[in-house]
Amino acid sequence: MTEPIRYRIIPKSPEAHLFEVSCTVADPNPEGQCFALPAWIPGSYLVRDFARHIVSIRAHRGTAARAGAALPLKRIDKHTWCAQSSGVAPAASGAKSGPITVTCEVYAWDLSVRAAHLDATHGFFNGTSVFLRVAGREDRRCEVEIVRPAGATYRRWEVATSMPRRRAPAWSFGLYGADDYDELIDHPVEMGTFTRGTFTARGAPHDVAVTGRHRADMPRLLRDMKTVCEQHIDFFRTPAPMKRYLFLVTAVGEGYGGLEHRASTALLCSRNDLPHVGMKQSTDGYRTLLGLISHEYFHTWNVKRIKPAAFTPYDLNRENYTTLLWAFEGITSYYDDLALVRSGLLTHGQYFEAIGRSVTQLLRTPGRRKQSVSDSSFDAWTKYYRQDENSPNAIVSYYGKGSLAALCLDLHIRERTAGRRSLDDVMRALWRRHGLTGAGVTEDGVERVAEAVTGLRLGRQFAAWLRSTAELPLKALLATHGIALGLRPAESAADKGGRKSSRDGAALRARPVLGARGKAFGGEYKLTHVLAGGAAEEAGLAAGDAVIAVDGVRAGAGGLDALLATRRPGERVELHAFRRDELMTFRVTLRAPEADTAYLAVDAAADAVRGSVTRRLRERWLKTAARRPA
Repeated sequence: MTEPIRYRIIPKSPEAHLFEVSCTVADPNPEGQCFALPAWIPGSYLVRDFARHIVSIRAHRGTAARAGAALPLKRIDKHTWCAQSSGVAPAASGAKSGPITVTCEVYAWDLSVRAAHLDATHGFFNGTSVFLRVAGREDRRCEVEIVRPAGATYRRWEVATSMPRRRAPAWSFGLYGADDYDELIDHPVEMGTFTRGTFTARGAPHDVAVTGRHRADMPRLLRDMKTVCEQHIDFFRTPAPMKRYLFLVTAVGEGYGGLEHRASTALLCSRNDLPHVGMKQSTDGYRTLLGLISHEYFHTWNVKRIKPAAFTPYDLNRENYTTLLWAFEGITSYYDDLALVRSGLLTHGQYFEAIGRSVTQLLRTPGRRKQSVSDSSFDAWTKYYRQDENSPNAIVSYYGKGSLAALCLDLHIRERTAGRRSLDDVMRALWRRHGLTGAGVTEDGVERVAEAVTGLRLGRQFAAWLRSTAELPLKALLATHGIALGLRPAESAADKGGRKSSRDGAALRARPVLGARGKAFGGEYKLTHVLAGGAAEEAGLAAGDAVIAVDGVRAGAGGLDALLATRRPGERVELHAFRRDELMTFRVTLRAPEADTAYLAVDAAADAVRGSVTRRLRERWLKTAARRPA
């Protein structure tokens, strides 16, 4: 029987944030065995060069427990090392070399869902950050011994991971396993003291581990998570595609993020976003958290199993380009909140507010006129995940606009087929044809499946909404379902949209805008972004400028909004700002605000004209959850 690749990971020095990780291969390549650490982690499309966190690395004959003679390692590139053939076995002798082990120290101080973090309070890692890939042995079975850190301080620590246990009690240190390297790096690990909970969704056990100080109402959280999970399982009309699922939740003061895996997800949230005992109404923060949970869970189907052909298999050494991230992230972003309203965790009004905020965010992104969501998907590696001060002017989010393009596709299909077909049917067909078979989705695969399932010609819509910078026909398509989309100027820089303003239109139009975004720091206001075509750009202001005064009055904690509150569009003001260490003067002609703040509401007039047609379409879209097969 072929020997597995054996790993051993020890939180060797929590106070110094160091994991010690060893990798043993029983039958190394006699001509020289190479080891490499991934350059990126699936689900986060940026080359992060995890090997830069390797502090030291060495190789020796034998196993991790029984070390033999040291072997020389030669670094081949930024993330690859090779044990030299002269130190393993003569290539011409035909002799078996015996096992070799490579051991490295990994610095772990990235408190995110993407990498690794270790201190005296907890440890967390993704396999891409710590486990070396054995070149030529990627399909080999893997075993991992997760070792408790030394000392009485850590005697109460537990382990939370979806990785199958081999010789480890539940929630404990010990031996775990994976069928191959791809699976090995798809099970993040949390260790420490955490709050545990469990629920069953359509027969599949789901565990939750919450790390960090919190006062969460765990029964409510588990009940709502169960509702979300059952909604998604029912949506695809098949059993859950995993035997067990794990939510790893890290609660911090301020934070937000998630990363999907085949049988788990790692989530980062603000502790105040968790529900607390006695909370009667769900807060904005809790609804945002439920949306994140819904998003990452939907990924269990859409991107972990329904994958672009470019990801089958992943090449972890370099970028993997696809124009389809709008479908795998944008469609997932569409269904995350839609699942909440369908399952009763959001009201229709709250859902309309969420759509309004998404539309507002898109309209306030000048880059939507420069980049399509298809191009945004392809450019994720160099633009979306490497944003700078000019990003709002140059790019569009395949999450945000992708979700609104998915909304347009869904409403268009429903209206054209009188509600008989929808994007729901397209997603289920993608699951049958690609998720269950493992066949990757070609670059035109979503369009082809959508046309086959609906019987509609959708080439014009895909070209305009996804492959061009044309504006989405949101107003017209929402109207077919009896929903009015309204636009107004923002009330303030903090206005995210989603609601109709209580102020009249004339008052909103009288608020002047600078065409820049920034943050107040002490007695100055630093510009973070200068928007294309705005008053600030016209006057010569730039991102990084620290505005200290307007017409001789200091810009204090209230920022520019407070100083400009009494001005009117068309007025000319003088701004003093530091650029680097030089004081500069800018004369700015203030602009009238654009109607870029969106809100939605049921259109009673449209319902009156079209009667039951719009109401029926709307009810099918929002209320009718997928039924489980008999």
